[in-house]
Amino acid sequence: MRASWTGRTSFAAGALTLLASFLFLTWPARTQDRATPEVDVALVLAVDISYSMDPDELELQRQGYVQALRSPAFHEAVRKGVHGRVAIAYLEWAGPQSQYLIAPWTIIDGPESSAELASTIDKAPTRRAYRTSISAALDKSVELFETGNIRALRNVIDISGDGPNNQGRIVTVSRDDALAKGITINGLPIQLKRPGYLDLDYLDEYYRDCVIGGPGAFLISIRDRSQFAEAIRTKMILEVAGQFPPRSLFDRAQAAGNPANCMVGERQWRQRMDN
Repeated sequence: MRASWTGRTSFAAGALTLLASFLFLTWPARTQDRATPEVDVALVLAVDISYSMDPDELELQRQGYVQALRSPAFHEAVRKGVHGRVAIAYLEWAGPQSQYLIAPWTIIDGPESSAELASTIDKAPTRRAYRTSISAALDKSVELFETGNIRALRNVIDISGDGPNNQGRIVTVSRDDALAKGITINGLPIQLKRPGYLDLDYLDEYYRDCVIGGPGAFLISIRDRSQFAEAIRTKMILEVAGQFPPRSLFDRAQAAGNPANCMVGERQWRQRMDN
């Protein structure tokens, strides 16, 4: 009997040890899950600050995002979500080595937290940098999703810019890598200037064919300075609400049947270097 009792005691002790080990190993992850609220959408605002953007355009662009975050219509869109909260990161970018995280992941669950993020963005020093690498901006945005400990029903990159990719990875490769991870990419092509040596008169089509993608992806083209605030606010509300645009927000700049050349920016840069 003594031997039999000892065996049962050893078995019970071993079982308790295994259970304790399991709880020890799983407790941090479970605690972390509880500490990280799930959000309706995780949204990276990836904003072009290349030298092709004039200082006044940079200010219009930034203030467009600031005003959108302070907009009651945006707050209402957040409130109506399944969880009533979203996560936003604000990233400024130019060339392959020029990505600046102005605001890391911030949980927005009402007007107060939204206003705090708007203030952080508004007070950040403005900068400009050389070259245009949409691909690097997409890659950095994907990295933010992978390292940010954010649990979201949807992951979205909102990328704005006034020119095509001209340095770094091929833009379609970075786009496809992001799409393979379930990320949607929306675009805000800025077309305020007459086309120059590094600009396109069909930047909206370039964004459509080479940049955006994923479930519900869309773009809004800005062709006038007065459109900045409204376009950015509309775009962010649609992204937060997970809605398709009520109508096509893409105005064709070329005749049908002429897809954009996704290497046009790299070609333009080579031509400039050769001259």
